[in-house]
Amino acid sequence: MLRKIAAAAFLLASPAMAQDVPDLPGPNLVIEVAGQASGTIVIDLLPDVAPKHVAQIVALAKEGAYDNVVFHRVIEGFMAQTGDVQYGKKGGDTAMAGMGGSAMDDIPLEASDISFQRGIVGMARAQDPNSANSQFFIMFDDGSFLDGQYTVFGRVISGMEVVDAIKKGAGGNGEVSDPDVMAKVTVQE
Repeated sequence: MLRKIAAAAFLLASPAMAQDVPDLPGPNLVIEVAGQASGTIVIDLLPDVAPKHVAQIVALAKEGAYDNVVFHRVIEGFMAQTGDVQYGKKGGDTAMAGMGGSAMDDIPLEASDISFQRGIVGMARAQDPNSANSQFFIMFDDGSFLDGQYTVFGRVISGMEVVDAIKKGAGGNGEVSDPDVMAKVTVQE
C-alpha cells in the first residue's frame, strides 16, 4: 500500500499533471459536462489514499445522485466546486447550492501528503474537518495552502481541458450564474 501511495504522490507531483497520467488501480469517476464546457472528465479515484471518501463518492454516483448537479462555485486560477446533491440540481432553485449534502453520513478527514495541485480532486467541507459529505472540487492550479486540511480522493487523468472551460463565477466567492452541469456521472470499475 505504501508503494501505491508513493507512486501516486510521484505521479501527482509531475509537471505534466493531467496530461498522459497513468490510470492507477481503482475505480474512475466519469463526468459528462454540459454547458459552456462540454465534454468528459475522467477522475482516477484513490481508494488507498482516502477509502471512506472514495466509497461515498462511488455510492452517490452509482445511485445517480450527481446527475444534473451544477458547478456552483468556480474561481479562476483556483478550483471548480460541485456535488451538492441536495440544493445543486439544474432546473431547481440553486440559490442554496453549496449549503447541502446527501442523506449519507459525513466523512472524517483522511489527510495525506498529496499536495493540492492542478488536476487534484478534493472533498469540500464546512469548518469542521470531519464534515465532508458529497461536495468536491477540482483544482485549476496550485492550492498547496489546502494541504493536510482537506481530503484528496482523486486526480483528473483525462479531460483537464474540459475542467479549464467550466464557466467561472463572478466575485470573490465564485458563485456562478447559469452554471455548467454534471449531466451524467458514472463509475468505471
